[in-house]
Amino acid sequence: MKKPKWVVEKEQARKAAAAETVWLFGLHAVRDALMNPKRQKLRLMVTRNACDKLAEAVEFAGIEAEIVDPRKFSAPIDTGSVHQGAALEVKPLEWGSLADNCIGRENPRVILLDRVTDPHNVGAILRSAEVLGASAVIGTRHHSAPETGALAKTASGALERQPYLRVRNLADAIVELQSMGFLVLGLDGEADVTIEGALGTGRDRPVALVLGAEGPGLRQKTKETVDQLVKIDAAGGFGSLNVSNAAAIALYASRP
Repeated sequence: MKKPKWVVEKEQARKAAAAETVWLFGLHAVRDALMNPKRQKLRLMVTRNACDKLAEAVEFAGIEAEIVDPRKFSAPIDTGSVHQGAALEVKPLEWGSLADNCIGRENPRVILLDRVTDPHNVGAILRSAEVLGASAVIGTRHHSAPETGALAKTASGALERQPYLRVRNLADAIVELQSMGFLVLGLDGEADVTIEGALGTGRDRPVALVLGAEGPGLRQKTKETVDQLVKIDAAGGFGSLNVSNAAAIALYASRP
């Protein structure tokens, strides 16, 4: 009996995901990945100078380094990437479910990203999320920045420690968080209430902050699903923040 098309497509997607690998580059990103026992490491290409700088991490990871000529650095990364003589092929990290990452912490806070596709923005958000104590950063499997070398380099090591989940449907994820007791706030420059105003005295409850891409902002479905639309209290009615800056300010404003 012939399998239905949707079953075939699902199996093909599962096989593609299983075969997917990522090339990380740059001394900081590669060092942190080598030191992460949860990261599956496949191939390390380094110059002699970079290998010396990464010696402790290479030994910890137990991986054999391929020493390459700095003039012929042939790792499959963008030619303009600042690799500092180090590139590491890895499997994407598996963080688990929303519940695995968002329940169990005191005063958990979560960032959700609605169509934020720039890896540099997502990398910066991961870095802020780690510093400011977010439980997880959540994007979508489509129309969001995947785990890449550029994202890892911008995250400056945070990708190895800060949960970055990619869900099938953002609205469903919002509803799931609401069922866990999260207050879900969507950032919208046209909102009437600030983050602080929406939280009031209830700063001890779980909070999820949803940010959209610069320009289009939140999708209508997202606006309809969140508990409330809020804005960052600004000094004047002009300009707008980069989404990574907005995420950092929102996390700080929602702190317990």
